[in-house]
Amino acid sequence: MHSHALQLQNITVSYARIPALHHISFEVCCGQCVALLGPNGAGKTTLLKTLAGLVERESGTIHFHGREVRGATPDIAYLPQRGQIDWDFPTTVRGLVEMGRYLRLGWWRTYGEKDKLAVDSAIAAMNLESLQERQISALSGGQQQRAFLARALAQEAHVLLLDEPFTGLDKPSQDNLKLTLRQLRGQGKLLIVSHHDLASVREIFDRVVLLNGELIAAGETAGVFTEENIHRTYETRVFAAVDHGVAI
Repeated sequence: MHSHALQLQNITVSYARIPALHHISFEVCCGQCVALLGPNGAGKTTLLKTLAGLVERESGTIHFHGREVRGATPDIAYLPQRGQIDWDFPTTVRGLVEMGRYLRLGWWRTYGEKDKLAVDSAIAAMNLESLQERQISALSGGQQQRAFLARALAQEAHVLLLDEPFTGLDKPSQDNLKLTLRQLRGQGKLLIVSHHDLASVREIFDRVVLLNGELIAAGETAGVFTEENIHRTYETRVFAAVDHGVAI
């Protein structure tokens, strides 16, 4: 196993005994930007939440840096879909970014100078200095995404899981997010991004995971993102969970 790899082995997740993910196995490494592709109900969000420790898996193992991951870990940050976030929650941009430090601190350490510096650095990295005292409800879509990325940076996460981050962004904000993802990849982060715009996959991502309840294909974009695999991913039947009103 590559020392900077995230390895999934035989991951199965079910909701009320209805399978959402079935025997998923693949490996990705730090310094990669990975597209997670599949139709609605294919299990993309479920997979991201499983990696983040937010959904319990029925079977299988997850290893990162050679160590088994059980539950949530500060090394992995999850950025939910913007529509799932309560933007009226009373906090500023800086307050949101500080939350990333508390995930790293745990219950036994107090917030100190090192944490303040990490927050300052994360805010600067996402060009949010002028917005740090603004309420998150007053941000544009692109600014909201940058604020959550800053929280992940303050957390010092190595793996960033982004759930449909381009949805609802205007063209300039999409272009800024693409640039940010490239920069984070260049810094050695592993980015796993659920994505629905197939036309932009080759531009943004160097690896692809094609998913429809089960793994269809995974690997370098040039070799895996083919018409045949795309057809297999989007034409095969999604697992029955989608028929029972379960959001996956």
